Amino acid sequence: MSKGIRYSTEFKQEAVNQVKIHGYSTAEVADRLGVSTKAIYRWIKELSKPVEIRAEESDLRAEIARLKRELKRTEQERNILKEAAVFFAGE
Repeated sequence: MSKGIRYSTEFKQEAVNQVKIHGYSTAEVADRLGVSTKAIYRWIKELSKPVEIRAEESDLRAEIARLKRELKRTEQERNILKEAAVFFAGE
Protein backbone atom coordinates (compact mmCIF):
# COMPACT_ATOMS: atom_id res chain seq x y z
CA MET A 1 0.00 0.00 0.00
CA SER A 2 1.05 3.57 -0.44
CA LYS A 3 2.62 5.18 2.58
CA GLY A 4 3.18 8.63 1.14
CA ILE A 5 1.52 11.92 1.92
CA ARG A 6 -2.27 11.85 2.20
CA TYR A 7 -3.91 14.74 0.39
CA SER A 8 -7.40 15.95 1.24
CA THR A 9 -10.26 15.44 -1.17
CA GLU A 10 -10.50 19.22 -1.58
CA PHE A 11 -6.84 19.42 -2.60
CA LYS A 12 -7.29 16.63 -5.11
CA GLN A 13 -10.48 18.20 -6.50
CA GLU A 14 -8.76 21.56 -6.95
CA ALA A 15 -5.89 19.89 -8.81
CA VAL A 16 -8.38 18.11 -11.08
CA ASN A 17 -10.28 21.37 -11.65
CA GLN A 18 -7.07 23.10 -12.73
CA VAL A 19 -6.61 20.46 -15.41
CA LYS A 20 -10.21 19.94 -16.52
CA ILE A 21 -11.81 23.36 -16.07
CA HIS A 22 -8.94 25.85 -16.30
CA GLY A 23 -7.13 23.94 -19.04
CA TYR A 24 -3.68 23.68 -17.49
CA SER A 25 -1.57 20.71 -18.53
CA THR A 26 -1.26 17.81 -16.14
CA ALA A 27 2.51 18.18 -16.00
CA GLU A 28 2.23 21.89 -15.19
CA VAL A 29 -0.26 21.32 -12.37
CA ALA A 30 1.78 18.42 -10.98
CA ASP A 31 4.96 20.49 -11.01
CA ARG A 32 3.28 23.50 -9.38
CA LEU A 33 1.69 21.39 -6.62
CA GLY A 34 4.71 19.16 -6.07
CA VAL A 35 2.99 15.88 -6.91
CA SER A 36 3.55 13.36 -9.67
CA THR A 37 1.65 13.42 -12.93
CA LYS A 38 0.63 9.84 -12.19
CA ALA A 39 -1.13 11.07 -9.03
CA ILE A 40 -2.97 13.75 -11.01
CA TYR A 41 -4.15 11.21 -13.58
CA ARG A 42 -5.27 8.87 -10.78
CA TRP A 43 -7.19 11.70 -9.09
CA ILE A 44 -8.88 12.62 -12.37
CA LYS A 45 -10.00 9.01 -12.82
CA GLU A 46 -11.09 8.69 -9.19
CA LEU A 47 -12.95 12.01 -8.95
CA SER A 48 -14.74 11.62 -12.27
CA LYS A 49 -16.92 8.92 -10.71
CA PRO A 50 -20.18 9.87 -8.97
CA VAL A 51 -20.02 10.33 -5.19
CA GLU A 52 -22.23 7.28 -4.56
CA ILE A 53 -19.92 4.98 -6.49
CA ARG A 54 -16.83 6.40 -4.76
CA ALA A 55 -18.46 5.82 -1.36
CA GLU A 56 -19.38 2.27 -2.34
CA GLU A 57 -15.82 1.56 -3.51
CA SER A 58 -14.46 2.98 -0.27
CA ASP A 59 -16.75 0.67 1.71
CA LEU A 60 -15.60 -2.29 -0.37
CA ARG A 61 -11.93 -1.44 0.24
CA ALA A 62 -12.59 -1.23 3.98
CA GLU A 63 -14.38 -4.61 3.91
CA ILE A 64 -11.49 -6.19 1.98
CA ALA A 65 -8.98 -4.85 4.52
CA ARG A 66 -11.10 -6.25 7.38
CA LEU A 67 -11.34 -9.65 5.71
CA LYS A 68 -7.58 -9.73 5.10
CA ARG A 69 -6.93 -9.03 8.79
CA GLU A 70 -9.40 -11.75 9.77
CA LEU A 71 -7.80 -14.22 7.36
CA LYS A 72 -4.35 -13.50 8.76
CA ARG A 73 -5.57 -14.07 12.32
CA THR A 74 -7.31 -17.31 11.33
CA GLU A 75 -4.17 -18.58 9.59
CA GLN A 76 -2.13 -17.83 12.71
CA GLU A 77 -4.64 -19.73 14.84
CA ARG A 78 -4.51 -22.68 12.44
CA ASN A 79 -0.71 -22.76 12.56
CA ILE A 80 -0.77 -22.73 16.36
CA LEU A 81 -3.21 -25.66 16.35
CA LYS A 82 -1.01 -27.57 13.90
CA GLU A 83 2.01 -27.09 16.13
CA ALA A 84 0.02 -28.15 19.18
CA ALA A 85 -1.18 -31.29 17.38
CA VAL A 86 2.38 -32.21 16.45
CA PHE A 87 3.53 -31.57 20.01
CA PHE A 88 0.82 -33.69 21.61
CA ALA A 89 1.18 -36.45 19.03
CA GLY A 90 4.83 -36.78 20.02
CA GLU A 91 4.02 -37.38 23.69
